[in-house]
Amino acid sequence: MPSHMLCRKLRDRELGAVELTESMLNRISKQEKDLGCYLTVTGEDALCKAREVQTKLDSGVKLPPLAGIPIALKDNICTKGIRTTCASKMLENFIPPYSAAVAEKLDEEGMVLLGKLNMDEFAMGSSTETSYFKKTKNPWNPEFVPGGSGGGSAAAVSSGEAIMALGSDTGGSVRQPASFCGVVGMKPTYGTVSRRGLIAFASSLDQIGTLTKDVRDCALLMSLIAGHDPLDSTSFPMDHIDYTLYLHNDITGLKVAIPKEFMETGTDEDVKKCIYRAMETFEKLGANCFEISMPITEYFMPAYYIISAAEASSNLARFDGVRYGYRNEMYSGIEEMYKNTRSEGFAPEVKRRIMIGTFVLSSGYYDAYYKKALQVKELIKRQYQEAFQKYDVIMGPVTPSKVFRFGEKINDPIKISMGDIFTSSTNIAGLPGISVPCGFDDNEMPVGMHLIGKHFDEGTLLRTAYTFEQNTEYHLKKPPNGGKA
Repeated sequence: MPSHMLCRKLRDRELGAVELTESMLNRISKQEKDLGCYLTVTGEDALCKAREVQTKLDSGVKLPPLAGIPIALKDNICTKGIRTTCASKMLENFIPPYSAAVAEKLDEEGMVLLGKLNMDEFAMGSSTETSYFKKTKNPWNPEFVPGGSGGGSAAAVSSGEAIMALGSDTGGSVRQPASFCGVVGMKPTYGTVSRRGLIAFASSLDQIGTLTKDVRDCALLMSLIAGHDPLDSTSFPMDHIDYTLYLHNDITGLKVAIPKEFMETGTDEDVKKCIYRAMETFEKLGANCFEISMPITEYFMPAYYIISAAEASSNLARFDGVRYGYRNEMYSGIEEMYKNTRSEGFAPEVKRRIMIGTFVLSSGYYDAYYKKALQVKELIKRQYQEAFQKYDVIMGPVTPSKVFRFGEKINDPIKISMGDIFTSSTNIAGLPGISVPCGFDDNEMPVGMHLIGKHFDEGTLLRTAYTFEQNTEYHLKKPPNGGKA
């Protein structure tokens, strides 16, 4: 059940905060052995918070909208006193002395933290198969991946092991798993949500986003976490916005653009059918759809992987065994300690990206690769700006492929990286994007539609997604057996 319905039940005394939290913890206990969404479950802390909220409700205290609602966090968002691992051996026993800005906001709101969710190691992956600890299964079919890097977050919401979740999105890590698991995933405009306390992958691309059961929940959670943070230099100075005010069931006259390259770049036929059907729905609802061309699409992935790998090599240099995290005990000098620690602490995918990043930043190759990628980044921004001078929303698939099985792509980095081709461009350009369920493939697995908006125009995206959702039933279909794999 979405949080906006649960909020009503809590306020009307039809449901207690402790009762709700206990039911969630019971569900986690029953399903975790099959799904593997959580790396840490904070049961006692969650019940303590729920009791605190219930006491206030019983006393007639007016509480914020989401007080008492259970939520879980991707395990690269720092939580004071609670293990935060990035699904890596390097941080297996790391307990942060502080909480991320978003975690502080959730706590102040009175939300109940259920625990920390599985992910690809250091958010590098598209299937949650690179986690050091375990694989997360897709609630719709355990033979299929849940997407990545935030597969644990999407699977938890889809299966009912969390009402809401927060993840991070560097090139699609909120939206792609949302598409694969049949939930709503939003990446806001860069700077809208504070990154303070998010363990960095690529600082110029990372953005904390939401995973929810429907669009109204997305708007509620966005209203809570968005806003200026003076302690984050990349945070945009902005007033508080109530995103629920944009939830109007009306897109009459909306101009929707569909880049032909998004439908031609190796996009699976099942995915195309769902997107074209969604386009027909938009037209029936009064929107105007146009096919456009974005020739720069072929450069999305080269630019993204060069920039993200370069920033990752810099950000992950801090994990050297000296200050915190894993340290290899067998060494004869500091250089050998660095080498052994990083060789053992990082898994192959992370090491591959660090090596690529170090190479493109090295003397003699900086101009040929990194500098050129930054120039392409500006061209990508410009092409989006030109499109948004004529159109309100850009529409397309979240990913060119339908949901794939475990082991199908993990040994082919090029093949799996192409799953980010449509989502990564919004991170490069700093634009907001949202994934909304729009159909199912021939395996009865979910397919998501990707909507991209102008800078800081999350309101239009939410209105568009909400109108589509209100006039279709894709979001109402649930995983078999209530999400139990």
